[in-house]
Amino acid sequence: MLTTVSRESLIRVPGDGTYIDTVTVIKDFRMGLYETILVAVDQNEEADEVIAAAEKVAKKNDAQLHFLTVVQPVNYAYSGYDGVAGYASFPAFEVEAQKASLENLKEKARGLGRDDAKVSVILGKPSTVIKEHAEEINADLIVVGSHGRHGLGLLLGSTANGVLHGAPSDVLTVRIRS
Repeated sequence: MLTTVSRESLIRVPGDGTYIDTVTVIKDFRMGLYETILVAVDQNEEADEVIAAAEKVAKKNDAQLHFLTVVQPVNYAYSGYDGVAGYASFPAFEVEAQKASLENLKEKARGLGRDDAKVSVILGKPSTVIKEHAEEINADLIVVGSHGRHGLGLLLGSTANGVLHGAPSDVLTVRIRS
């Protein structure tokens, strides 16, 4: 469909004297803004909201989507644990959590029709691992969820807050509504 545009909405291309519609230029620029998107999620029902938002951005940008879950080591959660009965089973628990998370993420990717998506599960501190992995894969955008906590939760920080500070790329925080 041909449309008529006023000369004010055109940009002259240097060198060849042709004109380009500014709306087309802006649309073309925005559509290719992100090529590699890292979506980092926990293994819970809230992950679906974050993944849906990441998929929407990925489709609009024709971007590759990478899925990541970070399994926090048990000793991080229970720092100061002094080796009483059960300590030896922590590594086995972490390995099982990683395996289950990997299968769950693969299933979520397949559910979006992204059978070839890169899926990773890494053991470590979530905010640190997310930033490191984003840098490793040259992500243009990191997508994480946020509960929008206030007060003490905000003061102590969260994974989303930790990712935002020092991130190697843009960060999209998806407000968890549930």
